[in-house]
Amino acid sequence: MSKIYRYIVAGVITAVVLFLVWYFSNVVAYILTAAVLAMIGKPLTDLLSRLHIGKTRRLRVPRWLAALCTLLMIWIVIVGLFGLFVPIVFQKINEFSSLDIPQLIGYFHEPLMSLEHFIKQTFAIRDDEFSIIQAITEQIKPLLNINLINNLLASIVNTVGNAVIAAFSISFITFFFLKESSLFYDMVIIMFPKKYEANISRALDSVTNLLVRYFTGIVTESALMTVIVSIGLLIWGLSLHNALVIGLIVGVLNVIPYVGPTIGIAIGIFIGVTGMQGDVSTGGMALRIAGTILFAQGVDNFVLQPVLYSNRAKAHPLEIFLVILIAGSLAGVLGMLLAIPAYNVIRVFAKEFFNNFRVVQKLTEKI
Repeated sequence: MSKIYRYIVAGVITAVVLFLVWYFSNVVAYILTAAVLAMIGKPLTDLLSRLHIGKTRRLRVPRWLAALCTLLMIWIVIVGLFGLFVPIVFQKINEFSSLDIPQLIGYFHEPLMSLEHFIKQTFAIRDDEFSIIQAITEQIKPLLNINLINNLLASIVNTVGNAVIAAFSISFITFFFLKESSLFYDMVIIMFPKKYEANISRALDSVTNLLVRYFTGIVTESALMTVIVSIGLLIWGLSLHNALVIGLIVGVLNVIPYVGPTIGIAIGIFIGVTGMQGDVSTGGMALRIAGTILFAQGVDNFVLQPVLYSNRAKAHPLEIFLVILIAGSLAGVLGMLLAIPAYNVIRVFAKEFFNNFRVVQKLTEKI
């Protein structure tokens, strides 16, 4: 009876904790974001705190000053990236609002007519019953409506206030996580019974090493992919504006395995074709963009990933694909971006606490 009572109590406590996490989801998101930034910045903070200052070199840089310098460096990088790419992206959004839809469809006229002929032949459809160009026009027109785009821009502006609060909160929390490296550990450990302290500590150590390696690798990989794609497209004659936008999109979407590169090629071709200059044909432009992105993918698969992720936790490709699909259905694009690190964290804790189950042993055998 006492065992059933303990299970009931544990279930109630778990339900209460999950409710509080959901109710204060914004605060939890701030804490987790700050923890990730602190993990990324910890090596720099440790390095700065070991530096000696003064003529006698007997004094070291205070930990609080090292944490503050690291936080400033993180925000300099973030603000620099936003200052570089956000104006370019907004300019591209404004360009899309003034696109001539018939002209846009005209860029893809030949392949669309071939596809329409194939569909009519396959399904025995009369010429007057179906027009693929008309169908695509009806679908695209609402998406490029200037009122919709203006509302999107207005909603972005309205979130600036919330973004300022989030930035200040995350910065404040990150500073203390950097200053007191064990603070986040203590916050997590104190939520569990003392008998599980060793298990939680081991799991947090594994998670920290995994996430630091993952996020530093992701940032480096995305930056290098952006540079490679942008330079390649500039060589092919695309404008600096379009090359940077396509490079940024490919770099960000490259975080999503399997699905991301495919979406990046599709969006890149669309942007490149709609912004074509000169005598290049639609097919020629599409081949140049697709070829450049595929070349960058080859460099990523055979050079960048082996170097950046030489010791990363691995999983079966089908396993990763299913995790991405589930995360995408639950939380959209953001869920797909965070699917892999979240899944690896779950695997680490499952291995620590539920390793007696065969399914857990199988899923965590490579960690």
